[in-house]
Formats: sequence, C-alpha cells, structure tokens
Amino acid sequence: MSQPALTIASLLPDPRVERACRSWLKGGRYQLEDLGSLADPIQELQQRRELFDVVLLQQGVHPPEVYETLRQQGLLLPAVVIGEVSGRVEYHEAEVHLPQDQLEQIAYSVDAAVSRFLRQGLPAAPAGGGEAAGGDTPERWRLPNRLKGRLGYLGVFYKRDPSLFLRNLPQEEREELLRSLKRSYRDVLIGYFRDPAAANQAIESFVHSAFFCDLPINKVVEIHVDLIDAFWKQLKLEGHKNDFLQDYRLALLDVMAHLCEMYRRSVPPDLPLGAPQDPEEASQSLSQEVI
Repeated sequence: MSQPALTIASLLPDPRVERACRSWLKGGRYQLEDLGSLADPIQELQQRRELFDVVLLQQGVHPPEVYETLRQQGLLLPAVVIGEVSGRVEYHEAEVHLPQDQLEQIAYSVDAAVSRFLRQGLPAAPAGGGEAAGGDTPERWRLPNRLKGRLGYLGVFYKRDPSLFLRNLPQEEREELLRSLKRSYRDVLIGYFRDPAAANQAIESFVHSAFFCDLPINKVVEIHVDLIDAFWKQLKLEGHKNDFLQDYRLALLDVMAHLCEMYRRSVPPDLPLGAPQDPEEASQSLSQEVI
C-alpha cells in the first residue's frame, strides 16, 4: 500500500543534524524543507504554514516565547524535537522527542508525531487570537482536516509503512536501527528511578520506534537483558553491589505496557471481531511472540 508524502519543515540550525535527518528521511515519502539555514526560520514557517505537515525542532534553540506566539496564532504542527530527553515540553503536548544520537529513528518519530497530533486533537487559537480557542474557525481545523484527508480518517497510527519494518530493512540499516534502539532503551534505564519525567519521554521515544518498525517483542526483552548484563559486569568490575539491578524489571514491564497499549489502540474501535485486516498491517511479531 502506497504511503502519503509528508512535507517537513526543518528548523534545525545545525547543518550536520539536518543532513543526518535528511539521509534517514528517504524513499520519496518525506520531503524535507530546510528553513533552519534561513535568517528567520520562524517567520518563514509562519508565512508558508499551509505547505507543511510536520516540523523538526532542536531542543533549547528557540525561547518559550516563540512557541507561545505560534500557539497563539493557531500554528500547531506535528513536531519532532531533537535533543536530550529531559521531560520538558518545548512546543506542545503532542510533540515527540528524539535524542541526537538516535537519528536513525527519525522516520518513525515523524510518523509518531503525526499520529499523536491527530489522536490528541490539540486545541488551537485561531489566527490573530481574536476569538476564543474553542471557536469553530476554518483556520483551526485546516491542518487536521488536510492530514486526515490524505492519511485516512484514523491517520498513520493505523497505517504503518511496511517498508520501514525492521524485518524489511537492508541488513546494514537493520543493524544500525537496532543499535539506535539499544541507545534509546539505555536512556530509559538510566533515568527510570532517577528522573521519572525524562524516563517517560525516553519510554515514549523507544515505544514509538518499536511500534512503527514492528520490533518483535522478544527483541525488546533481548535488548533489556543485554543492557542489564552489561551494567552487572561493569558494577562487578568496579567492586559495587549489583543486586539492585533486578528492580529494573519494572522498567521492562513499563515499556511492555506502553507497547501493548500502542497495539491495542492500533485496532480501529469500530472494526468487528474477526473482520479481515489489511495484510500490510498485520502484526506478525505481536501475534506470534506475545499472544
């Protein structure tokens, strides 16, 4: 099944990060427009707002006042924020966070950002801010309607791209993605007890990519076990106690719960039991390895 093209406004000021994102957003499905190299990328975004479906941002580059102005203008777009997972919200509650050392997952983060944006139905003030945020204005609904019209009523949340599934990637890309996912899961473990807000963002980042790349459940367990084993060996080598590592089973359960919720929501609520499914949407990993 062909997937809809998404036009992405890149507000990334670092050309190296922009080039890395561009290299992973390939295949013709993503059209990346570089606004970050312009003198005033925010103004360019405002003037060309009707052309873009998604925005790429870099954490900490723009002050909160800039995002507040965009919200007041009703300029809310699905967003991927690149930078450290800190638990902080940059632009809006539906944004997706992706650390800079995990850009191999950018395509999955873009799809997740559109999915979250459509699912959460963020309220937006009309352009000019002259009316109440809840007013029925064409400006308020223009982007969601455009996205839903092209992506389908339920959005990409129910229409994952099979060409991006882990099992369908070339071997080199598959190995790079697995290494990137391992770094994502390491962020989950590092912050799980120390910084719950940051850990929650890390869980969301990992789970989004796991869902959209159709990561087998046994691979999630394998990643967890490998990291815990590495931590255990390092602590033993340094002469520290390591029995507390068993508590991190809670992190694995938390990740599994989030991932199962993603799969639960991926079934349209009005789909009758036993109804035929799109073969490209069948989740082989979940049905064969969990249920």
